[in-house]
Amino acid sequence: MDIQLNDIVKLKKPHPCGSYQWRVLRTGIDFRLRCTVCGHEVMIPREKLEKKIRRILRGDTEINPNKQ
Repeated sequence: MDIQLNDIVKLKKPHPCGSYQWRVLRTGIDFRLRCTVCGHEVMIPREKLEKKIRRILRGDTEINPNKQ
């Protein structure tokens, strides 16, 4: 799955603040994500993140990783 820095990933389940969208701050084996609403940052392993992603927003384009 092609996830790049500053992409916005939309996850299947919401954060407790209500947001589904997270900005990618770091890529690799682990990802660092920041909630777009409250600013909370988390580190999550690649395997777990790839299962939780519903959409990837990159600029003006929206990527659906499940249909590739």
